[in-house]
Amino acid sequence: MNPQDFVHLHVHSHYSLLEALPSPKALVQRAKEQGMSAIALSDNGAMYGAVEFYQACEKEEIKPIIALDMYLAQNRMTDKRPRVDDKQHRIVLIALNDTGYKNLMKISSAGFLEGFYYKPRIDKEFLREHSEGLVALSGNMRGEIPATISVHNEPKARELVLEYQEIFGKENFFLELVHRPDNDQQVDMNEALKKLARETDCQMVVTKDSFYLDPDDREGYEAQLCIMRGRTLEEFRQTNTNDSDLSFGTPEEIIEYFKDVPEALENTKKIADWVDFTMDLGHNYLPIFPMPEGKTDEAYLKELALAGLKMRYADPIPKNVMERFEFEYSTIIKMGFASYFIIVQDFVNYAKREKILVGPGRGSAAGSIISYALQITDLDPLRYGLMFERFLNPDRISMPDVDMDFADNRRGQVLDYVTRQYGSDKVAGIITFGTMKPKAAVRDAARVLGLSFQEADVIAKAVPDPVQGRHMPLKIACEEAPDLRDLLHSSPMATRVIELAMKMEGNPRHTSQHACGIVIGDRPLVDRVPIQNGKREDMALISQYSLNASEQAGLVKMDFLGLSNLTIIQDALDIIKAVHDVDIDISNVPLDDQATFDLLGRGETTGVFQLESDGMKRYIKELKPTEFEDIVAMVSLYRPGPLSAGMVPQYIDRKNGRAKVKYDHPLMEEILRETYGVTIYQEQIMKISVLLAGFTGGEADTLRKAMGKKKHDVLEKMFEGFVAGCLKNGVPEKTAKKIWVDWEGFADYAFNKSHAACYAMISYRTAYLKAHYPAEFMAAVMNSDINTIDRITIEVEECERMGIKVLPPDVNESYPGFSVVPGAGIIRWGLAAVKNFGEEAAKAIVKDRKDNGLFKDLPDLASRISTKAFNKKSLDSMIKSGALDIFGDRSTLIANMDQILGFNKRVMKQQEQNQISMFDLSPQMATSKLTLLEVPPLPQAQLLAEEKELLGLYVSNHPAEVFTEEMEKYATPCKKVAKQEDGAVIKVVGVITGVKKILTKKKQEPMAFVKIEDKSGFTELVVFPKTFTKVRHLLEESNFVVVMGKVSARERGEDTEYSILVDEIISFKDSQVDQVGYMLKNGSWNEKGFEDPEETDEEFDQQKQGVSIVMPTKPDHEMIDRLRAIFKGAPGFEPVYLVVESGGKKRRVSTEFAIEKTHSVIEAIEKIVGNGGVL
Repeated sequence: MNPQDFVHLHVHSHYSLLEALPSPKALVQRAKEQGMSAIALSDNGAMYGAVEFYQACEKEEIKPIIALDMYLAQNRMTDKRPRVDDKQHRIVLIALNDTGYKNLMKISSAGFLEGFYYKPRIDKEFLREHSEGLVALSGNMRGEIPATISVHNEPKARELVLEYQEIFGKENFFLELVHRPDNDQQVDMNEALKKLARETDCQMVVTKDSFYLDPDDREGYEAQLCIMRGRTLEEFRQTNTNDSDLSFGTPEEIIEYFKDVPEALENTKKIADWVDFTMDLGHNYLPIFPMPEGKTDEAYLKELALAGLKMRYADPIPKNVMERFEFEYSTIIKMGFASYFIIVQDFVNYAKREKILVGPGRGSAAGSIISYALQITDLDPLRYGLMFERFLNPDRISMPDVDMDFADNRRGQVLDYVTRQYGSDKVAGIITFGTMKPKAAVRDAARVLGLSFQEADVIAKAVPDPVQGRHMPLKIACEEAPDLRDLLHSSPMATRVIELAMKMEGNPRHTSQHACGIVIGDRPLVDRVPIQNGKREDMALISQYSLNASEQAGLVKMDFLGLSNLTIIQDALDIIKAVHDVDIDISNVPLDDQATFDLLGRGETTGVFQLESDGMKRYIKELKPTEFEDIVAMVSLYRPGPLSAGMVPQYIDRKNGRAKVKYDHPLMEEILRETYGVTIYQEQIMKISVLLAGFTGGEADTLRKAMGKKKHDVLEKMFEGFVAGCLKNGVPEKTAKKIWVDWEGFADYAFNKSHAACYAMISYRTAYLKAHYPAEFMAAVMNSDINTIDRITIEVEECERMGIKVLPPDVNESYPGFSVVPGAGIIRWGLAAVKNFGEEAAKAIVKDRKDNGLFKDLPDLASRISTKAFNKKSLDSMIKSGALDIFGDRSTLIANMDQILGFNKRVMKQQEQNQISMFDLSPQMATSKLTLLEVPPLPQAQLLAEEKELLGLYVSNHPAEVFTEEMEKYATPCKKVAKQEDGAVIKVVGVITGVKKILTKKKQEPMAFVKIEDKSGFTELVVFPKTFTKVRHLLEESNFVVVMGKVSARERGEDTEYSILVDEIISFKDSQVDQVGYMLKNGSWNEKGFEDPEETDEEFDQQKQGVSIVMPTKPDHEMIDRLRAIFKGAPGFEPVYLVVESGGKKRRVSTEFAIEKTHSVIEAIEKIVGNGGVL
């Protein structure tokens, strides 16, 4: 047999997730190198790589064969019996034609949707129904026939051959001889299969069943198996009995090995020759919209658009509007996309009817006046100079791309509508693949090689971080990244890890789901793409083909994005309605509102969409915007490219008259006037090319695209046309060439104005709400970040700056989310934002309050809320967060939790039994049923620490209150650290609210990043190893500390981050504030700390009241902890003193505890300190 005639029919790519190494492209390239005319791809159970493989074959002019190595259930595919159905057989299925390909898609889909149990499985009954157009191979050692032979059941094997021949047709079933000369089991199996073929007159075919390209790729293949199974290579090799070479091999060695069965070799080519299949790619199959009876999609689109134009503009429609409409409409009809616009407007207007907030638009779709007329977008493209050709180029047919933003909390509702409208079998999400990025591949490689986390961490951290989402390949990083290069020179193990990681780098690791994209089909999706179960609740199905492959297969992709800022706007509108009874049409707020521009000019943009970073605040403050177009410009300019090119200061200076506005040619003024001569938008490049060079809109868009993608061959041709066109219109050649050179320089920086204008509109609307309804807006912003305490902290600080009080939760005023107290302009903490207090419990309280009025007192609350919502955890959260402060002191409520819960249970039990108590007749008598024990107040610091634990920050008060007045004259407030010079030596006083301990990269020494707060705000401390060893015992949350160190200012893009590099730390208690103040006032530094004034010098007086405990000379930590546990568990009124030996005398030291002096408590204490130890 000619080696070039041999065809691989059983080949795995990296889409057999973690079970094979090569990409489809690499497989095809290897086949090309070996002179093969055809090759099959047969991944395990799924068809993820089919389109990518098919296109790679077309490019290399090799015949693609689409196949599937499928899992076959032992019995029925719906059986899912543990330890029985978790073992599957295998069968290789090859598509001969379009029918076979469609059956393959149905088989793979059914395996996931109906038969999935550890693996996607089908059964013989399903195979029988979908066997047309398929050739089947008996599979490797796990095939049903080989497995039967392995247990020496030859009669059963002969029956199976006949059964498979009956399913697929005798001519379409082949016994598979696998080339594994180094595997004795496979060698014996091949001989048994040859014998079986003779006995049953069954055809044979030779395969390689390969999983990697070259023998030296084996370790990478085994490493991926280890990742999947959670094992190390050492463990794998100790238990693995299969030592075979699973590489691609060469036709020559395969032909030589199977020379005794030439027909089995020739059958590889015979099957390949049978394949007559062309994959349907590059066509668009639009979903079928249910048109009104008797109307075509073209007529219906025109009807809807004209009605919308009359509403948007005037009736009759102005001439310039009508001209734009006719141009767009003719282009859409010519391209065949009328129904696309009808489909989009249908679900957008459904959302608007259901009062789901929809974004004003996104991307280039805002350049269409028909989109504006159909309510798809909210920006007038004529007013803002947006170009339709940026959206749909008349010179080339390409599917429109309309992405829509919806309020993220109701996005699912729109998806449900689309699913109902077109059918659940025609709508799906889109699969994505989590790939092994460089750092992840390194960590995985280190793990399977048995390295510790710390060892792996050192190597992974030497790999460069991605820059703007782009990862540097390991091969390049080894040469260009200094840290990695040095590590490889000094560490053989690091070299081994990197070499192994490179074999796996970029391979898919798992499947996921596109964040917002869905596909909609004109027929059941399984007719065009294989599908499987969705990965999230919003979509039951996802395509097995990725985004590009799904679009190539003809499906329409649409993005349904959930935007939290739209939810913020809607929430703010709801709060405004509830508090002020005002309905605001956010789509029609005036775009020249002075209060809004004043707010922006002051840089008060925390919470304002796209405008709240520190750098943006600084620039918007310098800009002092006076019109909506200024916001559009800033949204476009505040990106790495324009920032590095100095375009932002240039725009600001020209806007405010500090720099002269220049134009390369007078004709350009008409287009660049709005941006003061600075070319910011892609649309400006397009318009200038039309105006100066006479380009058509389509040519202008082609130019825009070529510049953005740096298509030099296209640009060279267009340059000549541009210069010639400019000359024709009286523009000097020198000027034309300068304009072109400038464009080439900043084409990367030019932004899509349509997209910028849409997002600027959301920015403006959020700023408008903040300017006019500040408390309501901030409450909505906080609701959006309800689970992100870092953001909540920033937003509470912003409220304080704005003069808006944020109060702890209150059971009579709070709602589940943050809310505004009517008439007070105060924000109340949301009950659902309290840790350990669920949303359902919050809703139960609010519902009862709405139905039955405010809670009069604690008994009233405890008698109205069901035990389900009124349990120990929720009550603890309510008390310690401050939600029940109106009913009593927190210390008292904490001590009486059992009584309160018991009362609640008794009342609920009575209500269940329909008993009428005296309380039902007279609610005032409830107080007598709930008696609270009085207890000493807990320390304020403890109460605040508990509040912070539940709310995430201090709300009712701040522990720094005890020292702020004393310290602020002599120490730098935390908030003012950012105003100090880099390197300045300063002292700060604060409470520790966060500690992150790490190991340094090189020496693996411990250090820490510490967050401290005072009443002004917070700052970060950096505690390097040398200092850390001295002060590590002080770095505990809630500790008060005095810090001395140097200010560190680090540039982070446009922002500067400030921290303090710590030299010294001293901790202190609230009782030592005077001493700390004295030290700071005198400029001294007490390294040994401060004396505790509670350790009084009074001599022991046995007659003094309280519980005095005689302590051993040197009590250990365990003894102290055990005593403390007893004190906490027996709260009472008797103060606790410790009697210690000092200076030859007995002295009594007070503690913060007061206990109940019972016999059992005294006995428990004496078990620790000894008999007679309690006086």
